[in-house]
Amino acid sequence: MQLLRLLRPHQWVKNGFVFIGLLFSDVGDNWALRGNVLLAAAGFCLLSSCVYVLNDIFDRKADQAHPLKRRRPIASGTVATGAALALAFVCAAAGLALGAAASTRVAAILSAYLLLNLAYSAGLKHVAILDVFIIAAGFMLRIFAGTWGVGIAPSQWLLLCGLLLTIFLGFAKRRAELMVSEGDGSTGASQRPVLDEYSPALLDTMMAISAAGVIVSYSLYTVSPDTIELHRTDKLIYTLPFVLYGIFRYIFLLHRHGGEDPASTLLTDAHMLVTGAAWLCVTLWLIW
Repeated sequence: MQLLRLLRPHQWVKNGFVFIGLLFSDVGDNWALRGNVLLAAAGFCLLSSCVYVLNDIFDRKADQAHPLKRRRPIASGTVATGAALALAFVCAAAGLALGAAASTRVAAILSAYLLLNLAYSAGLKHVAILDVFIIAAGFMLRIFAGTWGVGIAPSQWLLLCGLLLTIFLGFAKRRAELMVSEGDGSTGASQRPVLDEYSPALLDTMMAISAAGVIVSYSLYTVSPDTIELHRTDKLIYTLPFVLYGIFRYIFLLHRHGGEDPASTLLTDAHMLVTGAAWLCVTLWLIW
């Protein structure tokens, strides 16, 4: 059970970004391509778990001083470092093998994701602004794996929307972490040094800019002539209210209840679950 907690399977919801290209593309009856997307998503699940394990190993001393993270298996001492390293190696090898089974491009993207996160853990996470862009880059690699990696041409509008959305989530995560450090009376440096470079007003401004960018780019995508021609409908604009509500609800939850984990917020808030399901169902009904 502790090893499973270490893998953080609830975070695998983030790998849903791999399916964006499949959702918004016309792949017909190409089930082999769909299978490759599934392999890519499974590879990212294992690689992301490997990264979480390595991060917990690197950050175990800092996690022990955190009000929530001190309960993690490595920080609490319930899982030995050696066992955690072995688990990370198995996840990395299995994830890369699944990626290679999908395509050499997917395997290369997974390798880039692993290297990017190792660089992040090695020190880039301490560089303000760049830290959030590296988080966003990890999500963009997921999108590329589910598009370019398997032979689907990615929409430029969706790439832009995905980039802005992940930047928004990155700054929101930093805002939540800052709220936690202020709430328990600790300094940002005692939990995550880069927090000392941020302020609530700065993060709120960056969240507002990136959230507005998501809304505008998604709106323009739904009314783009290329989108209308591809999906043979001009009704995708009617999915915009779900996107608006989801973003506003997330901001509300952040300021009302805090929380450093976007995945947990998505999976535990009824409003977010219903909104996400409604957006998906309406989108599928309109384009399929």
